[in-house]
Amino acid sequence: MITAEIMGAWLVVLLTLCIFSFLYKDNPFYKAAEHLYVGVSAGYVAVISFWQQVQPNMFGRLWPSRVDVDDGSIFTSVWYAIYEIFNFISTGFGILDRSIFPEGGIKGFDEIRFIYLIPFILGIFMILRLVPKLGWLARWAIAYIVGMAAGLRFYGFLNSDILMQIKASAIDFTSDWGTIVNALILFIGTLTGLIYFFYSTEHKGVVGRLSRIGIYFLMIKFGASFGFAVMGRISLLIGRINDLKNYSSPEYNYATPVISVLIIICLAIWSFMDGDKKKESAA
Repeated sequence: MITAEIMGAWLVVLLTLCIFSFLYKDNPFYKAAEHLYVGVSAGYVAVISFWQQVQPNMFGRLWPSRVDVDDGSIFTSVWYAIYEIFNFISTGFGILDRSIFPEGGIKGFDEIRFIYLIPFILGIFMILRLVPKLGWLARWAIAYIVGMAAGLRFYGFLNSDILMQIKASAIDFTSDWGTIVNALILFIGTLTGLIYFFYSTEHKGVVGRLSRIGIYFLMIKFGASFGFAVMGRISLLIGRINDLKNYSSPEYNYATPVISVLIIICLAIWSFMDGDKKKESAA
């Protein structure tokens, strides 16, 4: 009997072996798996971002539960009439169930915050990128995102990569010898590494020797980072191999060997046909 678990196992094996087929050479199986991965990932991120950020945090602040904010004014009535228009459009003009814009507003906040009209309008500007004549409006949204991100990143960079680095390089001579030695190594590595990237003075004499020491520290750092990256990738590879081994059992209808043979046969046929096409084009 074919169950959902068995179908999932076959799908896992198929996509894993399609990705591994790139070890042979670039082929349609790898491209299909790659495009599927990118498409599913993009769709998943878009859906999660919408339901966890856009719907509750933007729409929820623009149109909170009407019971909490209704003061009987004409403005509130007009504002929630606009809300119903958006709901009518989002439900396919009344065909689908309302989920994005629940009846009576979105629960979670108790006041209308019109400041969130700014990201709402900028989001519409981003969508207008699809309209050639109005695509220039997307530049405003992109400029806002880049400027805001630069400001936030600069603060984080200043705090974590500069101030915290200076604090970590300080030597506390009241500590034990092991801590002092580690602090001295960190201080020397930081100082010589900075000297290596100081290009206003020619690297000769003392400056040249210190910059050479900085190179050694940088190479150690790069080597350690690469080693950690390789270890992480190897652990992922081991996990994939274990899954392929488990799915080769009769419990999963020999998914791994069957799909492996099918992919090898298909790759052989594709390679033979691709070789003939290249010969014809060369002739």
